[in-house]
Amino acid sequence: MSKLHVSLLKRYLLLLTGLSVMAFGVAFSIKASLGTSPISSVPYVVSLFTPLTVGTATIIMHCVFILMQILILRKNYHPIQLMQLPVAVFFGYLTDFGVWAVQGISYDTYWQQWILCLIGIFLVAVGVSLEVKAGVVVLAGEGVVLAICQVLPVKFGYMKVGFDVTLVVIACVLSIVFTGQLQGVREGTVAAAIMVGLIAKQLGKLLSHWKLEEI
Repeated sequence: MSKLHVSLLKRYLLLLTGLSVMAFGVAFSIKASLGTSPISSVPYVVSLFTPLTVGTATIIMHCVFILMQILILRKNYHPIQLMQLPVAVFFGYLTDFGVWAVQGISYDTYWQQWILCLIGIFLVAVGVSLEVKAGVVVLAGEGVVLAICQVLPVKFGYMKVGFDVTLVVIACVLSIVFTGQLQGVREGTVAAAIMVGLIAKQLGKLLSHWKLEEI
């Protein structure tokens, strides 16, 4: 096996590790019942009023994101980005596994909910950092943001914030319309929106000194 193939294998293994950590982060956020992260808010709310699990709803949402990228970029869409599909399936099923794995965890107080929420936020941030470090394929959510940035003169950071806010608004509307109350979006969602990016940025600085060739 050539060095190129070995390097690529390491990158995909790192990506799968990052997705696994991220999926458990989502599971902890759901368990905390203080609101999920923006990217998981819509799948979680959809799971409340349909037979779909959070993971299955996540896979469907990512398929929609992939279609959006194709429509936005058209001829400039690179087929390699279709790797986002198996990545989405892996992430979706792993999220369901994570939700099942943490179901035995219990809490009695609000501060205990916050501990679970912060664990979820940290794990999602670690997962994002590893995904970025792998550098092979991004999740479809980030893919949509990148696609929009290719056709509009908007910086990724600003578009990412706008995209996340849009997802949260959609989750709020779906929750109120179909469940009659606001669910899935709470103070934990705001905390995740602020803290995941900041933590991931700091972890990214640490990982920048980490060469995959040395693994």
